[in-house]
Amino acid sequence: MSKKVLFISDHGDPLAELGGKQAGGQNNYVKQLALALEDIGWQVDVATHWCETSAPRIEHFGQNCRVIRIAAGEKGFVPKDKMFGMLSAFYRELKTAVDLSSYDVTHTHYYLSGLIGIKVRDEYAIPFVHTSHSLGWAKTEATGIRDERREQAETEILQTADYILATTKSEKLLIQERVENPAPIQVIPIGVDAAFRTFGSRKQLRKNLGHSEPLFVFAGRLEETKGIFTLLEAFQILMKRNSGEFHPSLLLAGGEPDSINPENGLPYDERLRTAVNGAEGQVQFLGPQTQEQLAELFNAATATLVPSHYESFGMVAAEAQACGSPVIASNVGGLKNVVRDGITGLLTEGGNAHDLAVAMEVLAVNSILAERMSRRAEEVANQEFQWPSISKQVNSLYEVIADVRSNTYFGDRFGRDASGRS
Repeated sequence: MSKKVLFISDHGDPLAELGGKQAGGQNNYVKQLALALEDIGWQVDVATHWCETSAPRIEHFGQNCRVIRIAAGEKGFVPKDKMFGMLSAFYRELKTAVDLSSYDVTHTHYYLSGLIGIKVRDEYAIPFVHTSHSLGWAKTEATGIRDERREQAETEILQTADYILATTKSEKLLIQERVENPAPIQVIPIGVDAAFRTFGSRKQLRKNLGHSEPLFVFAGRLEETKGIFTLLEAFQILMKRNSGEFHPSLLLAGGEPDSINPENGLPYDERLRTAVNGAEGQVQFLGPQTQEQLAELFNAATATLVPSHYESFGMVAAEAQACGSPVIASNVGGLKNVVRDGITGLLTEGGNAHDLAVAMEVLAVNSILAERMSRRAEEVANQEFQWPSISKQVNSLYEVIADVRSNTYFGDRFGRDASGRS
């Protein structure tokens, strides 16, 4: 008899095209973890908001996984900050879409889903694991904008979940600092897709892409919180500092499919175009890319850039390292754990364009250092970011809480404690 887990990822459809407004690391994590758990005997259902109207309500992937899309009264794209008011409708529809009592465990992703996980646990006695993916307190530090409702919700979830799955030590420490008496926390990193591996000559790959050295790559949403404007400013500084010495290129993957002008390869967004002024010949916006296309970019890169203001983990950093790319990242959040400063890449002050430009210059002019970091990045990724070993850790966590909770409920229902004593 197969084991069943329900993932709730209300704003993160695992089959959405990556790089869009709400399609990034969480979507990819949910998909890859589901497939890895499938390989060790789990049946995985993913409940998510029906954000793409042309997508079917139920869609299978892998051999034993499926996505179940919930309209919650508003089919079509809804920004995640407006989904709070849809949670009751989401839960009501979820109860009609699946037999919630059939699941052994619920695994919730992001705080909105965590609130639904509490309802499932309370009504159906299904234990739940929670992964935050990002925390309100960290977002406040990065943006200066506080969301008290989110902080209150996260506190409730992190205190009442059966277990918290944190993806980095930094995330665990932040939870322990901000939440009184949190649920037990286990740190299990994120894995990378098998597409992310080293292949071919880096110089030849750069030549194939039609770019000179050094070549820098960015992958992610084209948003301020991802550090896109810091990055473009840093690239302008790099160009001016090294005019005539080398001719750097910058490739940016991500953004909505219709956000890039096909005629000139530049974004329609005026702020982004302004930030590129003077560097049009050396900066190229590629739009959304497949896993295989991203792997080729990371393999060709002198360095991959992750200048985010905050990342709870930093999946792009892990994927790039698996491809043997040194990573230059902001010294924030989980990136401090994913990138080993001076070993697999360089950490820079978040939001500091000059610091980022200096780090880019270091790897641009020191090929020996870049090559050494490349080898170590691949080694570390192979040790830490592989789904087969990660899924076994998650499986053990699921089995522990399912056993403990079933014993507890058995005792409660029959007037006994978990040991069976009356």
